[in-house]
Formats: sequence, structure tokens, C-alpha cells
Amino acid sequence: MKPFDGHITFCYTPDLEAAARFYGEGLQLPLVLDQGQCRIYRAAEGAYVGFCRRPDAGAPQGVILTFVTEDVDRWCERLRGFGAQIEKAPARNPEYRIYHCFLRDPSGYLVEIQRFDDPHWAEFGA
Repeated sequence: MKPFDGHITFCYTPDLEAAARFYGEGLQLPLVLDQGQCRIYRAAEGAYVGFCRRPDAGAPQGVILTFVTEDVDRWCERLRGFGAQIEKAPARNPEYRIYHCFLRDPSGYLVEIQRFDDPHWAEFGA
């Protein structure tokens, strides 16, 4: 069987406009489809994140939206300047062999900006 063509993670948000500003302007993700109540953004080749308006959406728990980049510090500073709530400043995590920071999006999702320092990550074409 052929592998999948892509991946979309859908998240609920009570404020679709705030989510659109954060992911479209703050993270500079291209909007690929606006369905009115849901908007889908390209995070990377074949990887997408979608936000759907749901007024009764509670605080998200147990979800981390991770974006992988070599330039964690620059992204963290950009998002700090954009007004994002920084949960954890950039730091190394030797257990997982990563360098990362955490922040909150307007809907309360935990967002991680991460670089893999593990050489095995490169083996998979990432």
C-alpha cells in the first residue's frame, strides 16, 4: 500500500481569528484552505494543522504542537515579540537530544519549537 500523502492535525478553538493571527502571521504558516469555520495551514511538506471554531472548546490538555527548525532561538524571539506567552525559554534537553522552547497559543495549546540534535533524525530525511 502507498504511504499517506499528508497529515493534518485538527484543533478546536473558541477564537478562530486569534488562532489565524498566531499561526498565519506569528508562525508565518501559509493558509491552504479556508472552510469558513475551519482553516488549514501548511506546517511543512505534507504536514498541516487545522483550527476549527468551537465556542465551547475547553482548555486543551495533553497536546503539544511541535514545529521543527534549526533556528529555535530566532523563532522564540519572534514569537515573544508577537506577544506569545513563553512557557519555557530555549534550552537543551539531553535526555531527548533536542534544543527547544515552549509557548502558548491564543487557544491555550502548548506549542514547542524544537531542533533535533540526535543524528538519527537526519537519517529519515527530516
